Amino acid sequence: MAALLAACSPAGSSTEAWTVDDNFAQQWYQGKAEISSYQLEQARYGAIHPGTAVLIFVTEDFSEKKHVKLDNPPEAGKDAVKVLKLNFVKKFNTGIYPYSMMTSTFTPVNRQQYPHSLKVTTTSQEWCGHTFTQLDLDGNEIEAHLFSYFEAEGDQEFDLKTTLLEDEIWNLIRLNPEQLPSGEIEIIPGTMYQRLSHKELKIEQATAALEASGEQMSYTLRYPALERTLSIRFDKAFPHKITGWEETYPSGFGDKAKQLTTRATLDETIMTDYWTRNTPKDSVLREQLHLQ
Repeated sequence: MAALLAACSPAGSSTEAWTVDDNFAQQWYQGKAEISSYQLEQARYGAIHPGTAVLIFVTEDFSEKKHVKLDNPPEAGKDAVKVLKLNFVKKFNTGIYPYSMMTSTFTPVNRQQYPHSLKVTTTSQEWCGHTFTQLDLDGNEIEAHLFSYFEAEGDQEFDLKTTLLEDEIWNLIRLNPEQLPSGEIEIIPGTMYQRLSHKELKIEQATAALEASGEQMSYTLRYPALERTLSIRFDKAFPHKITGWEETYPSGFGDKAKQLTTRATLDETIMTDYWTRNTPKDSVLREQLHLQ
């Protein structure tokens, strides 16, 4: 049991040097994760399906070489990289059968030394089967590994030029939204979108815009070739909590495809060391998040 707890909990301080202010340290280095639940309206098969989404943000010590969470950061030396990890979970039903999807993104806190996320993984499970996607940073390339139960997609391994990942946008908002790129950009679309759309995973052209409205801000990506728009809303003030998002693109297949919008609205947020909250009495925390 101790080994399992260590595998999930934030590691101790590494020897990596980075500079953060007191607000950042109090939010992200207190030994807890921020967990936010959202009411989800998910577009799939040309219809809207109710569900839930959860964003779990937590800092960890990560191996730059192995791309895994370190068991003993002080002994890792320069291999230890402090990252902000996002576990992004979606659950929704389509008719009789359920979908369960999760993306994990590992983005270094020290963006000056490490300007790109080190790793992204995405899994999708539903009654037809399950899939797995992994993107690993390797210098000037991103190593992509895609595994699927569909014959046409099969198992794939290929490289992409290192560029911005849509999946890391969520972490960049939490780290410093003012550093988000704007205008015409190159970007690799989100791996959840790629899974649901069955599109080829490749670098796309997009237009990015950061806008403010009162105490809220939004970051919007428009992909002309994909007929897709993603807009993420968040608090202007630190720690820039994500309050919701909208994603519009053709849903369904063939002649039945039509433009639909997935929406997520913030429900509740808690800060907790969830890796220790694994007894029956801790289920009250799920009740606080309105999760079944």
